[in-house]
Amino acid sequence: MTAPLTIGFVGTGIMGYPMARHLVQAGYHVQAWNRTRQKAQRLGEFGASVVTETRDVVRNADALVCMLSSGPSCDEILLGEHGLIAAMQPGSLLIVMSSIPVETARNQAQQAAARGIAYVDAPVSGGEKGAIEATLAIMAGGTAEAYEQARPLLEKMGRPTHVGPAGSGELAKLVNQMMVANNIASVAEAMLLAECGGADPAKVREALLGGFADSTILRQHALRMISGDFVPGGPARYQVKDTSTAIHFARSVGLDLPMLNKADQLFSDMLESGDGDLDHSGIIRELRRHNHLPA
Repeated sequence: MTAPLTIGFVGTGIMGYPMARHLVQAGYHVQAWNRTRQKAQRLGEFGASVVTETRDVVRNADALVCMLSSGPSCDEILLGEHGLIAAMQPGSLLIVMSSIPVETARNQAQQAAARGIAYVDAPVSGGEKGAIEATLAIMAGGTAEAYEQARPLLEKMGRPTHVGPAGSGELAKLVNQMMVANNIASVAEAMLLAECGGADPAKVREALLGGFADSTILRQHALRMISGDFVPGGPARYQVKDTSTAIHFARSVGLDLPMLNKADQLFSDMLESGDGDLDHSGIIRELRRHNHLPA
């Protein structure tokens, strides 16, 4: 009988915890590490090993999954002589599922290749709900061989699609985040217009379901806007990180994207107003402030 693969998992927050749990429940031996140990400790109840020292997360590991919050956080943990790439075994696999800049992913892939480590950037979309239900849309960049090595793990967490070479997963995620940010802002404007125009926003939402204006944002986040439930599934500060990264990359290829620029400004204003830790559907509060209405 073949022993189960050993998977290191770094970053067990809102998204990472259920993703790592799916791997444990699929029969993999998971070694988990998180800066706040309590967030990783919960995985011990399902049979994961929770390590204290960062490098222990890759000890004898066949693969490492990184689900940290930003490019700098990933680089801090992965790169340099004391980083995890230097501690990984040649022939092992690194899967970075964080939303990071395209250039950061490409550099990490080069650093991993120099050590004989396969690399896949595989950011996700679907929020906490998708992570819990293992229905995440997973956009994977890397060589065909690296993707095939990663695919069985990714399929335990959602629906992976190989979109191109290293960095392409992050580019696909930027495209996703552009569409999400623009859609959330548009749905928030629509709900606010319905309310201020004298209609019942809940009934307007119900009427639109199934039509051309239907979307996951309308189905899930319009309900949050109507009820005022902004407990974060996807905090607004992460939305700004992604829209700002998308603007920077667009400019690097000679593009000016006005709708993205406007959405980024709205979410930036939301952070300045102190709502950065709210769910990104809380953008309706910023639109209220812009219109001198109570948030």
